[in-house]
Amino acid sequence: MKRILLLFCLAALIVPLMSQTVQPKISFNEKTYNFGKFKEADEKVIHKFEFVNTGGRALIIQNVSASCGCTAPRWTREPVSPGAKGYVAVTYNPAGRPGSFRKYVTVISNSNPGSVRLTIAGEVEPKPRTVEDDYRYAMGPMRLKSNHLAFGNLKNTATTEKQLEVINNSEEDVKVAFQRVPKHVTIKMEPALLKPKQKGMIVATYSAPLRNDWGFVIDRMSLDINGKTERNYGRVVSANMEEDFSALSEAELANAPVLSVDNAEFKFGKIKQGEKVEHTYVVTNSGKSDLHIRKVKASCGCTAVQPEKRVISPGESVNIKTVFNSAGKVGNQNKTVTIITNDPKKSKMILWVKGEVIKS
Repeated sequence: MKRILLLFCLAALIVPLMSQTVQPKISFNEKTYNFGKFKEADEKVIHKFEFVNTGGRALIIQNVSASCGCTAPRWTREPVSPGAKGYVAVTYNPAGRPGSFRKYVTVISNSNPGSVRLTIAGEVEPKPRTVEDDYRYAMGPMRLKSNHLAFGNLKNTATTEKQLEVINNSEEDVKVAFQRVPKHVTIKMEPALLKPKQKGMIVATYSAPLRNDWGFVIDRMSLDINGKTERNYGRVVSANMEEDFSALSEAELANAPVLSVDNAEFKFGKIKQGEKVEHTYVVTNSGKSDLHIRKVKASCGCTAVQPEKRVISPGESVNIKTVFNSAGKVGNQNKTVTIITNDPKKSKMILWVKGEVIKS
């Protein structure tokens, strides 16, 4: 009886061990590799993580995924027999990525465990910066740090200044003049004459009261460089115009208009390309004074918006009709209609037009 019990105990120990050796098992020589210091100007660096199948069945790597697009893994695609070797090669591209890094690669296989994480690390020494790096946008003999003058959020009562750094990247003097400048913008070059390799500033002043508009607005102007105007010498000036409610008293805020809408989202489902759908949003003034609709703007020309009236009395509702024309459209559609009003707590409301256009 004692012998039988001993045999059962031995079997209980041996069977699990045998089942473990029958399974494939991925065993890496190393799971972390540090490239040390290398230069950004150098080409991509590669390290090959080698492994052995220490199990009893063929090992298959099913997938290898990297933690970011800067690491490109390659690996042994064919089954790896017991006792045979394989690899996972990881590539790191330092271009545009100076500084220390630590990235991870996850290896999925039919091994037990089925997931192994590999790590690469290192430090990229930045390449010397060039004029092209610091001044990315070319304009004839000049280079600019930005391709347009963006004034950002701007109160409708404000006048503000924006500067744009430039450099004369040529061996000749550069003189700049400005054409088609809108009335609400004053602009100049400082200094007026740029010597070879000299830096300067385009200085622009934006008057929101003179622009007298609402929401995101853009203007276009062009530069005259040494008496020439080329196609790419045009520049955009933009601003997001917001109403200034800072002067309102507590009493005025308590009696302010309040914008509300019955449903901010219109879902038209599926329609065939070329079909039109219509929807009417009901906008209500829930406040205590007149609600002024400053502007209604669609996200693209395919949506036509027609408000019934621009001034809504307290408690009054008006309709805003939206027409979506699917001509030339296909797939999921997410269009917006932006309403800008004098509601001090919610001056901008976005209405949605959503659905799917199917090719007819």
